[in-house]
Amino acid sequence: MFKGSIVAIVTPFKDGKVDEKALGDLIDWHIKQGTNAIVPCGTTGESATLDYEEHYRVIQFTVEAVNKRVPVIAGTGANATDETIMITREAKKAKADGALVVAPYYNKPTQEGLYRHYKAVAEAVKIPIVLYNVPGRTAVNMLPSTVARLAEIKNIVAIKEATGDMKQVSEVIRLCGNRLTVLSGDDFTTIPLMALGGKGVISVAANVAPKLVSQMGALWANGKFDEARKLHYRLEPLNASMFIETNPIPVKTALAMMGKIQEEFRLPLCEMAPANKEKLRKVLQEMKLV
Repeated sequence: MFKGSIVAIVTPFKDGKVDEKALGDLIDWHIKQGTNAIVPCGTTGESATLDYEEHYRVIQFTVEAVNKRVPVIAGTGANATDETIMITREAKKAKADGALVVAPYYNKPTQEGLYRHYKAVAEAVKIPIVLYNVPGRTAVNMLPSTVARLAEIKNIVAIKEATGDMKQVSEVIRLCGNRLTVLSGDDFTTIPLMALGGKGVISVAANVAPKLVSQMGALWANGKFDEARKLHYRLEPLNASMFIETNPIPVKTALAMMGKIQEEFRLPLCEMAPANKEKLRKVLQEMKLV
């Protein structure tokens, strides 16, 4: 169910509030451009700065705006298991198609703790669950052996792998086979990961260039490797520019330059340094996105 170009969509703000008009326009644009699924309230959606009511509302609004045209995978992870279950229940109540559950951050659980955390969430909420391994954010790496144990649980259906380590990705796929869909969590690893047997990407760059990211994944899936590789190299400057500063600062700045959203963040995130902003603008101009 979850494959291809899956956008980790930004949460637009206007005057301190969630800008639902801009969010709805982005959703319609994504679907028209070929995006295969939408993730609200992920890292790129500034989920850590949303209060519970806002978090639930963004999920509900996205589900309603998408209106079953593509799957919606709601970001529901937290660093406490009970809190994760609570948010995931709300995502199911809103009729999201799945939940993206980040590994608990800051408290650095053991591998056994990670297993018990995800098992508890999966047993408490019968919704398709996408594991999310991103050690650079969470300070814990979910090892392939732990992923393989979790893949035995029926409603754990996929993993977003954002280590950038293709050896680890290879081991996950070797151990899990067809029991688990593996998705890239880093735009620059999409093609290498798909070459190993992955099925797509949960993408930051797709916020800015949805058609190109979607086309690249579709070309690779259809065996048109040379054409997909050309798009990979065409997208690489954009992929790099999305991380000149902490995500989602560059991607929201890019969308503001494109006239899609207001250039507004929530502290502790703030606007880009002027020099970095000019680097970003140059990349967008070279790609004819502004």
